Amino acid sequence: MSRRNTRNAGDADRLLSQFTALGDVVRLRMLQLLADEEFSVGELARIVQVPQSTASRHLKPLLDGGWIARRSDGTAGLYRMASATLAPDSKALWEVARQSIQTHPEVAQDRQRMASVIASRREDSEGFFGRVGGEWSDVRQKLFGTHVTNAALLDLLDPHIVVADLGCGTGEASEALSGLVRKVIAVDREKSMLDAAQKRLARVKHVEFRRGTMEALPLKNREVHLAVVMLVLHHVQDIHSVLREVARVLKANGRMFIVDMVAHDRRAYAASMGHVHLGFSADTIRRAAKAAGFELLRYRLLASDPVATGPGLFTALLGRRSH
Repeated sequence: MSRRNTRNAGDADRLLSQFTALGDVVRLRMLQLLADEEFSVGELARIVQVPQSTASRHLKPLLDGGWIARRSDGTAGLYRMASATLAPDSKALWEVARQSIQTHPEVAQDRQRMASVIASRREDSEGFFGRVGGEWSDVRQKLFGTHVTNAALLDLLDPHIVVADLGCGTGEASEALSGLVRKVIAVDREKSMLDAAQKRLARVKHVEFRRGTMEALPLKNREVHLAVVMLVLHHVQDIHSVLREVARVLKANGRMFIVDMVAHDRRAYAASMGHVHLGFSADTIRRAAKAAGFELLRYRLLASDPVATGPGLFTALLGRRSH
């Protein structure tokens, strides 16, 4: 075989090896992250939400295929895409692969988690190099606890309103709201949930418990000023009927506050946890709100917690339109 044919065969084998290394969605997601930033194995594991051993296993074929490079920083190994050393045909292959992964629902959430990991990295650095700023946070947490800011900001609520905590579960939201508003009406379909919420809030005033479904709320017309629906909508079959029912119980200028998962592809949740919907996009919420007589006032993605293992979350504030 001629030297030229040998070289061509070697190029083909190399490209085939690199193509094989890209044959996994997790590896594609990791490579997209490494094209923009340098990460350790632990950081990548937190971003793509896999065990660190799994992240290491996925990095090996990328490293062997020449897609990424590793450097040592003390005892840590840091990885980044080897853009400078990739052959032109490899770069063309990556461009095709990169375009194909853009529509994957986890990619946008990877970006959010990446931002959180980088932010926490900055915070760690600032805490290490500049102790002055960190000392007050440590003192404040020691004196007043870790949730003082959120608890204090809840006092921005109007103390005269009536709030419905729909699908209250064991009463976390009801507990946070109680004492800050005139009354909280905690509603849940499951007796066991209401029993747990009542036990939790046994000594809390201004909370009333009612059993009922989201589709037929045990509330009068125009009874409440604000409806809070936290991590519930993905369990209901028809969100349009639920939003119409919520609109019925809200006063003329009432509002609905939703916390739920962004759109994702974790289909196992349907079997393991009874999820009917795989999260919601802003457009889905906007359309459902409009059909039920609401206006979407705000849709906001919550900052991802680097240690969280579930999909990203959003908040949506809906205003009931006057008729």
